[in-house]
Amino acid sequence: MRGLLLLCLLQAALGDMNFGWNGPASTTPGAERIQVPVCNSGQESCGCCLMQKQINRVEQFFNYSVQELKTQLMNSKTNLNYMRASRSAFSVALNNANTLTCQGPFTADKPIIYKNVFLNLGSNYDDQTGVFTAPRAGVYSFSVTVYSLAAAGKAQTSCASLRVNGNEVAPLSERNGKDREDSSTAVAAVRLKAGDKVAASLLQGCNICDDVNHYNTFTGFLLYATDKA
Repeated sequence: MRGLLLLCLLQAALGDMNFGWNGPASTTPGAERIQVPVCNSGQESCGCCLMQKQINRVEQFFNYSVQELKTQLMNSKTNLNYMRASRSAFSVALNNANTLTCQGPFTADKPIIYKNVFLNLGSNYDDQTGVFTAPRAGVYSFSVTVYSLAAAGKAQTSCASLRVNGNEVAPLSERNGKDREDSSTAVAAVRLKAGDKVAASLLQGCNICDDVNHYNTFTGFLLYATDKA
């Protein structure tokens, strides 16, 4: 009886044409399963038939699991490629002048255009306008540092504003300081939609100064996306 069961199991394994036990090359997706009779009528083969059913169930579950893994792998690769393609980060300074150069004060608020670009991953910062445009919806981190040097006998006026679509999200102010130079920094995490505009503005009556030491900087990067790939 044991010999008969062993022969039945060997015939079931070797006669299976749908699942390639000998390797993936013998498996053809969508191929019709060929049923091989392993238990002849009249034989005492109830145990053999039961084993064959169990093997079929394991085979079906295995094939299903492999297909699910393939699907998840493809989805993961797609999402990873999308994330790589939409990475966004920038870091810029006001200028790279050999001597200290100042801007302002002006009679109205004015966008700060940072000309010295350290990093512009994704090319979402425009050094002609000073504006960063969000490439996709998500949460972004921004930081702005301003520095100014007051002329002799004049009060300190180092002030700016971090704005999203023209609306202030973080102020920077060092007005009427007693010393001749000072600086201020603001850091904010902001939820943006694709196409939102972020910039720093020099406020009315304020001035900023910079040189090769890069006292005035504007930095931003995508923390995580909230849209779907």
